[in-house]
Amino acid sequence: MSQIEENLEPRWYVVHTYSGYENKVKTDLEKTVKNRELENYFFDIVVPMEEQIEIKDGKRKANLKKVFPGYVLIKMIVTEESWYIVRNTRGVTGFVGSGTDPIPLTNEEIRSMGFETAVVEVDYDVNDSVKILNGALAGFIGTVQEINKEKGKVKILVSMFGRETPVELEFAQVEKA
Repeated sequence: MSQIEENLEPRWYVVHTYSGYENKVKTDLEKTVKNRELENYFFDIVVPMEEQIEIKDGKRKANLKKVFPGYVLIKMIVTEESWYIVRNTRGVTGFVGSGTDPIPLTNEEIRSMGFETAVVEVDYDVNDSVKILNGALAGFIGTVQEINKEKGKVKILVSMFGRETPVELEFAQVEKA
């Protein structure tokens, strides 16, 4: 194995898998990351899917199809350990890159695939009151519990039916109250 240059910036990498193993690789890797407490190195594991409309016997049917069969996208910080864990996940045949070095996707490649690279700044903090702008809970006020910038999500405690209920929403779904 080559010397891996440790870069502490999370980047998107493409992992090649056996065909049909994409979702298995994703769930196995997520379990391993959780079990080994490596959440600080793995930020997102994606099997890109797109909806395909099929008309059969005059009926419309929506199917999810893999955009890149045989590939899984992983946003991670590459270290000897994280590289080893991905390489040794059942169904993974290797990182896409030259030789043994994983090569991250460029910002242009990420954009062209529809992945957003911009870091969203929010004007609220943990313990702030926020108003939910849309969805089933539109108009509700809640308290921010957690802000996940990597995933663009915010966890809020909303008082419903006399008890606090945690709700996870996209950044754009809430504003400071």
